[in-house]
Amino acid sequence: MSKAIDPALFRETLGHYPTGVAVVTAVPEDGQPIGMVVGTFSSVSLDPPLIAFLPATSSRRFARIRTARAFCVNVLASDQEPLCRRLATGGAGSLEGVRWRPGVLGSPILEEAQSWIECTFDDIREAGDHFIVLGLVHELAVARSTLPLLFFQGGYGRFSPGSFVATPDPDLIQAAQMAETIRSQVEDLSAELSVNCGVLVKIRWDSVQVLAANQGSIAEPFPLGHRQPIIPPLGAAFLVNSTPAEVDEWLRRAPDDSPDGRDLYRAKLDRVREWGYSILAAGPDLLQRQQAALTAFELSDRLPRHERAVRQATSDLADRFCPDLVPGELYDLASIVVPVPTKSDLPPMAIRMTSLPPSLPVEQIESWALRLKRVAANAGAALSGSRESSAPGAKPSQTGHRKGETRL
Repeated sequence: MSKAIDPALFRETLGHYPTGVAVVTAVPEDGQPIGMVVGTFSSVSLDPPLIAFLPATSSRRFARIRTARAFCVNVLASDQEPLCRRLATGGAGSLEGVRWRPGVLGSPILEEAQSWIECTFDDIREAGDHFIVLGLVHELAVARSTLPLLFFQGGYGRFSPGSFVATPDPDLIQAAQMAETIRSQVEDLSAELSVNCGVLVKIRWDSVQVLAANQGSIAEPFPLGHRQPIIPPLGAAFLVNSTPAEVDEWLRRAPDDSPDGRDLYRAKLDRVREWGYSILAAGPDLLQRQQAALTAFELSDRLPRHERAVRQATSDLADRFCPDLVPGELYDLASIVVPVPTKSDLPPMAIRMTSLPPSLPVEQIESWALRLKRVAANAGAALSGSRESSAPGAKPSQTGHRKGETRL
């Protein structure tokens, strides 16, 4: 009898092995083409020609795929990461808007895929919490002689000449595992409110999105795995329980380190502590400027001059960060962010809601912030091993405060 294996250690150890990324596509019996991202595709046999992939037994997408008469394994190229992220997060794996053509057996063959293999089901065997799906190969081809997309330690990458370059990051792996404890709640909230929701974690002085559920009608500008430097006023949700020394380091990251600038950002942080959430009431122009600066920063391998541009573009959002909420007025919000209560030995986490509809009244903002607080409380309780604060009717200790109101 084998000894019990720590799930976190299992994931971390196996995460040190890079895998290729493929999309299994099919036309299920309901007639709606579907795609499922897998990192467990493998060749099995040459005679007969067999391949395999290993979906989770709980996968709703595979439950639909197995009703199809055939399926196609599409091996993704390194420049198809956006397509991979789109199909891997949220939704039901719909191929709407994705370019494809039918194979000989009718399975969707994705445009620009590096290679593809169309199969019929040879066998499906249960193995623990996964299936081993054997496919009998009928047609296959190399469509593009290019580098494949790889998955390694929670992130996507590619081969470089002579070596595969990736920086081990145990904190990021741990954070992704922590986020899985509330995946269903985040996805349910995203679907119910038709917004995008993501789980963020503070890794040193970067905010990294480790989980995404994108059910909003507006395209999500922050992909899964997106790293953003934490620069005041952003990142305040990570600092609600921080030490004075940590807050001081956060303040030093602002382009304006003057006494007036520090007072402004301290006031913003105090408001987040008071409300229990933050909002960013920024218009499209300011957001586009910040996103353009971030893109240039990432493409430049984080050169100092690009970092300065990011700092300035972020600080320009200060006036729009946690403004007074006036009853009767309407607000266009870029985001609502709620901190997750975690123990001091865990990295700070937060839940962010984006792709919000325009012209929101104050009551709607506070209602949605309250919903996020409840999900955050459940996450904190799960991570601490306690369910005391996770009851559906649990009342948060902090509530939004409108300008002009009196609080007892």
